[in-house]
Amino acid sequence: MDKSRRNFIRLASLSALGMGAAPALARAETASAVYTETTEAADMYGPNANALEGTHWGMVIDTTKLTTPEDIAPIVEACHSIHNVPDIGNDQEIKWIWSATFHESFTEKHNHYLAEEIHERPFLLLCNHCEHPPCCRVCPTQATFKRESDGVVLMDFHRCIGCRFCMAACPYGARSFNFGDPRPYISQINHEFPTRTRGVVEKCNFCAERLAKGEEPACVEASNGAIIFGDLDDPHSEVREVLKEHFTIRRKPTLGTQPSVYYII
Repeated sequence: MDKSRRNFIRLASLSALGMGAAPALARAETASAVYTETTEAADMYGPNANALEGTHWGMVIDTTKLTTPEDIAPIVEACHSIHNVPDIGNDQEIKWIWSATFHESFTEKHNHYLAEEIHERPFLLLCNHCEHPPCCRVCPTQATFKRESDGVVLMDFHRCIGCRFCMAACPYGARSFNFGDPRPYISQINHEFPTRTRGVVEKCNFCAERLAKGEEPACVEASNGAIIFGDLDDPHSEVREVLKEHFTIRRKPTLGTQPSVYYII
């Protein structure tokens, strides 16, 4: 290979790397500006005198009390409205909490003779806040991280460079990517929670900002008792009592991620 050809290939490779890195850096800078328009992560999620205390937050969803789309809708609305989740309504949908069929939700539990009622039931899905979250291991900027004090998997939006490695690593489809500016699709912005921008990944945060104020997650309040939230490390907590009394299943348990969300079927 002659010298001019080698130089051309080297320059082309460097140009390609530069083209790939520049948008990511630009998105990181823009995301930082959007995130700080309200509050920093430390202030939002930091504990105060009224904060709920727990060392491993978890959730039990009683699907026998959520049997129709009408049961699900107010729960999704409660979560999405306070977290400024846009309603885009196409294949670029952003979601923190949503519903799917049994076979879509529990892919390891195929049953050709599943009861028709369960087959038709919508199952509420969200980030599982795993004990061993693969999304955290692959993030190059630590934009997604597990808070060791209580096990909640959080997003630091201003660190996200939009590489989407976390989306590829998450086996539950719990993360969404903002291909465009999401803010025009928010009907009413909640100024107590940051908006996002193009090129940022987002997901459920177990309402960490509400836990810091002594409040339960919004989905729990909107569920009329169908969702139980509490400290899995506390044997006397309500969530542990429910787990003792009912048979529950988790999504894709064979992967070893140890989800913190359980389902009563």
